[in-house]
Amino acid sequence: MRNKLADTLIKKGITDTNALEAIRTIPRHLFMDSSFEGHAYQDKAFPIAADQTISQPYTVAFQTQLLEVKPGQKILEIGTGSGYQTAVLLQLKAKVYTIERQLELFKKTKIFFAKLGYRPKKKIFGDGYKGLPEEAPFDGIVVTAGAPEVPRPLLSQLKVGGRLVIPVGTNDQIMTLYIRKSEKEFEKKEFGSFRFVPLLENKN
Repeated sequence: MRNKLADTLIKKGITDTNALEAIRTIPRHLFMDSSFEGHAYQDKAFPIAADQTISQPYTVAFQTQLLEVKPGQKILEIGTGSGYQTAVLLQLKAKVYTIERQLELFKKTKIFFAKLGYRPKKKIFGDGYKGLPEEAPFDGIVVTAGAPEVPRPLLSQLKVGGRLVIPVGTNDQIMTLYIRKSEKEFEKKEFGSFRFVPLLENKN
């Protein structure tokens, strides 16, 4: 079923062989509630705890492809969610730092990662808008929720040459890639419309 899912993603335009291999390897059904197990290898998003979703596999693969992950790179993930995107990044041998602001999901994935042997460098319960300045700079940052605008701290925490992949917008989002060209210069590219749960900012 995983191979079939990967074949579906190839037909939809995913070309990153490492991302596809990760999709073939990772048991997505373990990241979902058991009632959805039969749907795990469909190319669809599904609800998880705390009114969040596990992203559509195409979206996970597409964001991963835009990141251009190389082994050993430091990647910051904003929105751990179910942990599926985290697992894909770890499968690509990235050093993953992941932030989740829903306490229920944070606790759940912490136990889950330990059980399955997935080892992110850090799992943080906190505000993704702020990024993780104490671990910056990062080779890549991926945001798995829709932001009305790009949080400035995330841009500042990219290495020169680093890539930020973020869905930007309120209802539908435009998948956007920022590449840091220099201290003050960023290249911006847009890649069509997606739909994500909103990125929540801690207003305190």
